[in-house]
Amino acid sequence: MSSHLLTRVHVVAGGLAMVTILSFLSATLAVEVLGTASAIAVVKTAIVWGLLILVPAMAMAGASGFRLAKGRLKGIIGRKAVRMRVIAANGLLVLVPLALFLAWKARSGDLDTIFAVVQGLEILAGIANLTLLGLNMRDGLILHRARRAMAARA
Repeated sequence: MSSHLLTRVHVVAGGLAMVTILSFLSATLAVEVLGTASAIAVVKTAIVWGLLILVPAMAMAGASGFRLAKGRLKGIIGRKAVRMRVIAANGLLVLVPLALFLAWKARSGDLDTIFAVVQGLEILAGIANLTLLGLNMRDGLILHRARRAMAARA
């Protein structure tokens, strides 16, 4: 795969991941403020199904970024790689289990204190991943501008 195509895959996958997480957070906050118990169950179930989009997008962003790095893991690229490891761990070890738990609780109509506490943890973990992805996007744009400037000088 050409470097240009790989870059496009990386940008699209990372963007899709960010938009997906943002939609999960937005839907969660909106339904918690304005929704009924049945609406909360619908949103929590939709988020679980949305993981079928998010997890592959995150995997594609990570794999394409690793391939684009070509083994160079210093400086900005190294920071992006460290963030991706944190994002992946937070996603797989925290967010996916919490999403499954919350969907199960919401479908059974059990919107108790435990649900609220876990919901708060999910929102915080989601914001953390969204923030880290945003930092990676910022650093990716810095790298892109630097490469473009080097190419213009050559």
